[in-house]
Amino acid sequence: MSRSESDGHAAFPPALQVVARLLVLAMSLLHPSSGLANALEDATNGNHWAGYGRTYDTAHYSPLADINAANVADLSLAWWFDIPGVVLATSVPLEMDGTLYFTAGYSVIRAVEATTGRLLWTYDPKATLVAGRKLRDAWGIRGIAYWNAKIYAGTHDGRLIAIDAKTGKLIWSVRTTQAGDLRIITGPPLAFDGKVMIGHGGAELSPMRGYVTAYDAETGRQLWRFFTVPGDPGKGFENKAMEAASKTWHGQWWKYGGGGTVWNAMTYDPDLKRIYIGTSNGSPWNQKIRSPGGGDNLFLAAIVALDAETGAYVWHYQETPGDTWDYDAVTDIELANVSIDGRSHRVLMQASKNGFFYVIDRDSGKLISAAKFVKVTWAKEVDLKTSRPVEAANARYESGEVTVWPGSLGAHGPQPMAFNPARALVYIPAVDLPGTYNDQGVDLKGWKPDREFLLNIGVNAGVDHPGNTTADVGVSALVAWSPIEQRAVWRVGLPGVWNGGIVTTAGNLVFQGRCDGTFAAYAADTGKELWSFDAQVGIIGAPITYKVGNRQYLTVMAGFGGGATTFGPMWDARTQRRRLLTFALGGDAKLPAAPRQRRPVPVYDPNVRLNAKAGGSGGTAFATHCAGCHGPDAAAGGAAPDLRSSAVILSEAAFREIVQGGALVQRGMPRFEEMTDDELEGIRDYLRSKANELVGSRAAQRQ
Repeated sequence: MSRSESDGHAAFPPALQVVARLLVLAMSLLHPSSGLANALEDATNGNHWAGYGRTYDTAHYSPLADINAANVADLSLAWWFDIPGVVLATSVPLEMDGTLYFTAGYSVIRAVEATTGRLLWTYDPKATLVAGRKLRDAWGIRGIAYWNAKIYAGTHDGRLIAIDAKTGKLIWSVRTTQAGDLRIITGPPLAFDGKVMIGHGGAELSPMRGYVTAYDAETGRQLWRFFTVPGDPGKGFENKAMEAASKTWHGQWWKYGGGGTVWNAMTYDPDLKRIYIGTSNGSPWNQKIRSPGGGDNLFLAAIVALDAETGAYVWHYQETPGDTWDYDAVTDIELANVSIDGRSHRVLMQASKNGFFYVIDRDSGKLISAAKFVKVTWAKEVDLKTSRPVEAANARYESGEVTVWPGSLGAHGPQPMAFNPARALVYIPAVDLPGTYNDQGVDLKGWKPDREFLLNIGVNAGVDHPGNTTADVGVSALVAWSPIEQRAVWRVGLPGVWNGGIVTTAGNLVFQGRCDGTFAAYAADTGKELWSFDAQVGIIGAPITYKVGNRQYLTVMAGFGGGATTFGPMWDARTQRRRLLTFALGGDAKLPAAPRQRRPVPVYDPNVRLNAKAGGSGGTAFATHCAGCHGPDAAAGGAAPDLRSSAVILSEAAFREIVQGGALVQRGMPRFEEMTDDELEGIRDYLRSKANELVGSRAAQRQ
């Protein structure tokens, strides 16, 4: 990593500055690609934000305090940058030596001047042109990595690329997935100690066996790969860990892939030279299919520690043995040194999707404590003697349909939490939302994996809304959690379901964007809201803060998308602004007026029948292929356009050209070349019916 001469060690006495510079110089000469010089500076004064969570602990914490609880009311917009031609802007930027780097949409990377927002370069990997059917899942990646003057990014189609941080030119590119598979990349790479590591997602798309891969950061040469679930025993096992894991599976699981993809959480521990990865659900979700007879199904829904140099297994802790609810363990993993019962512990912490907050000894992998941070009904508790959850009756829907908390959306999504060591508190963007599960009508013995489309899960799963909310709003909160006492210290209710990631600072502040378009600052100790800004669009990504010269800045990407857009209208995909917003004390920039349209203006076709049968088969096809992006019942939530207001559905030829012909592939609309004309017309009929229904309901409201 490079460092600028102007960013000295002014906080140290002159004699120590000399010693520090000599140490930095010596380590840089011995390890020119290690990045130790910048890592030391970054941990000391927080001038830069060089990693997804700033430092290796992934705590999303900054020691900067120029902006603090006493003066945050004077925080204002310094500059803004409109991001052109994207469908999703929810990632976490990086800052190094006065330059901001960020990705939006399908891994398009940009560099801008951190103090002004002036565009320096753009690199487009053209992922939409080569992703093919992979475009049918997800919309982009959550972040990038920096190492030795290079920017690293995963692409939707499965490449890992290295870009020159100064010029934006491609240095190398490697394919991390396998030919013909449907693996996709949505998470940020992890750069550490001259290596860069990446996982993948896509286990709902087709039979898939998860893995992570480490590459040489300078050349892209593959160094090692670790599979997260065992493969076909008849072909032998890669290592003893896979052989041992196979004993926790039953049947012919390998024919279904197994799952366990690592699509988000990866953390490097420089003290122990280890990597911690969080693994996801099984493929398919329903354990009765993939592993009849049960079993823990290692290493699904687990945190696994690996040797950073070799990728060898060290230890694991499985949060949800035999997962059958989609309780991924892929939320961010954060490291800390804490005192528990008068003894210092090196721990890792995770607010899991399954609703429990885990504190784990990272030396041994032993569970220290676990407690519910939201409403949890699938398990009564985690037994500290066995380190296993105590499951509730019928939690596995073995006796019929069950409603459990949390549902498959989870209690905590990929939006990162943050740990403030000064307060010994973790700040969690939490979700309280139940879900229903049953496998009625599912052929458990003869089930065949669909190798082409989403929701290849083997269970009827739905996300419910709590009875005390309106139909389009769940319950969510910003929760300040004590990992030592395992309790909530304060809790602030938030709008909607899907809110942004967190950053916390030494200035006694917590920053978070919300789905309603508010970017807010809270007192880290009390939760009192101290400042807010109208971002004109919902925010999902986490903010970062850094210093250029003598001025502290705060940057966040504004744009709404992600899983909760399936809950219906929130922000219009066509008119919402996707922006990079940067704030400073005394900033004087003003956003231009933005359209605030949230209700689609439906088209009307008098030639379509308005009855329950109209578009009946098309409704099923829409739910299977389209609803994940365009919303249930065709009510889009902001990730993709609301098709009830699209003139395209009035034209048979235009509709066919887009859906079957792929006319909008470059804009992220996948091609469904296998659809027949009858299927296309059924979907179009369904959409026109839904548009007419909306016209009729609004007319009735006006009467």
